[in-house]
Amino acid sequence: MIGGVPPGTALVEELDKKQLILLRDGRKYIGFLRSFDQFANLVLEDAYERIIVGEQYGDIPLGLYIIRGENVVLLGQIDPEKEVPAGLTKVTPSEIKLAQKAEKAEEAMKGTMLKRMDFLDLE
Repeated sequence: MIGGVPPGTALVEELDKKQLILLRDGRKYIGFLRSFDQFANLVLEDAYERIIVGEQYGDIPLGLYIIRGENVVLLGQIDPEKEVPAGLTKVTPSEIKLAQKAEKAEEAMKGTMLKRMDFLDLE
């Protein structure tokens, strides 16, 4: 027992509550934690992916969703009154996906430009 909590039961108190899960690759999922196992694999119900690009955010509905435990960086309960990000504008799923695609293309272009200028000694 660690700190009075039996092994493998640390997430029991979080069951049936709305949770935010941050993954290693930066994706954010929100949903009701319905189940977990000894590997911290998670089952979310009414799940959606929250995508934030600049001053906009969008929620992509996923339904019932399973997340592999090794990818989880952070899990935390969401305050229902503060669920909507302050200062951001909600847009449709299609709009946020277009914005995300444009952001990724911009990042790729920056990387390409830096590689092309690699021969310069900018230090």
